[in-house]
Amino acid sequence: MTGLKKQVLEANLELVRQRLVIYTWGNASGIDRERGLVVIKPSGVSYDTLTEDDMVVLDLDGKVVEGHLKPSSDTPTHLALYKAFPQIGGIVHTHSTYATAWAQAGKDLPCLGTTHADYFHGPVPCTESLSAEQVRGQYELETGNAIIRRFESLNPQFTPGVLVKNHGPFTWGASPALAAYHARVLEEVAQMAFLTLQINPSATGDPLLEEKHFFRKHGPGATYGQ
Repeated sequence: MTGLKKQVLEANLELVRQRLVIYTWGNASGIDRERGLVVIKPSGVSYDTLTEDDMVVLDLDGKVVEGHLKPSSDTPTHLALYKAFPQIGGIVHTHSTYATAWAQAGKDLPCLGTTHADYFHGPVPCTESLSAEQVRGQYELETGNAIIRRFESLNPQFTPGVLVKNHGPFTWGASPALAAYHARVLEEVAQMAFLTLQINPSATGDPLLEEKHFFRKHGPGATYGQ
């Protein structure tokens, strides 16, 4: 698991470099699909001292198979998403300012332009509120279940992120590095949308232009890049 531990450590440190987390906020994880094992940041450990050996290895039932520290408190959310979305290889959770503001407002993040459309197909959805029973029960698992329900009619590969109402964003990708990349992009487009609506509260996107931009970078007919 050395290679995956290194990838997950790097993804966690990238969140700091991109100023998406402070103190011990947030976490990144990755999965080895062949072995059915997940590597995740330990709970409450400062990024300043975080090492590869601190990473915690679990199976998909949440049993720790390697590591000397407790896994992130958000581990049940990560595990639920890995089970529901078999295409993803890494997950990131942050409390980045603008994405979290949209989550606290309980609003889908609208697609208002091509920057957003290059990475997210349509709005980034916001989940529904959890019930009192869900919050008092298996809260972190229910957070994952709320995300899964929100994606019943969405493609998690085309929309690699979500806003959890009153909480914050989760993003994912084919690897821990791509999950962290999407977290940074999500924060940027969340800020752009906020500023756009401050300038023009009735601003809307152009669906045709957005489709053009998304599918020139994604899907079998993609033409962007080398």
